[in-house]
Amino acid sequence: MKLSPLAARERFVASPVARLATADPQGVPHAVPVTFVVLGDTLYFAVDHKPKSTWDLRRLRNIRENPSVTVLVDHYDEDWSRLWWARADGRGEVLEDGEERYRAVESLCGKYDRYGQYKDSPPQGPVVAVRVERWSGWAFA
Repeated sequence: MKLSPLAARERFVASPVARLATADPQGVPHAVPVTFVVLGDTLYFAVDHKPKSTWDLRRLRNIRENPSVTVLVDHYDEDWSRLWWARADGRGEVLEDGEERYRAVESLCGKYDRYGQYKDSPPQGPVVAVRVERWSGWAFA
């Protein structure tokens, strides 16, 4: 059953983790899990303190070069009558600083207990703002 945009957004917002899909200018796809917060119709995720091989992350390069993104959440269950997914399609923007970035980090700290350790030292990396243009989804029942 197709979900309404409102129902898809509600399920999306309640989810703890999402999968971000980007593509480079040649169309080569890339997907990674992200923790996120939604404020209005903008989805935010931060580059946090977890160890990374580089700060020049492919997801950030892809968004700078091709801002069209999809972010997906889903629920799987062996009882297929409980299956659903919700998707946010939009345009990403990398925020290096500013009030919007600050609000997003504060909201992330409020949503996730594990971000609580960053209250005194919030994530210092960029934040990505995804301006959602379309909410969609599906549920078995």
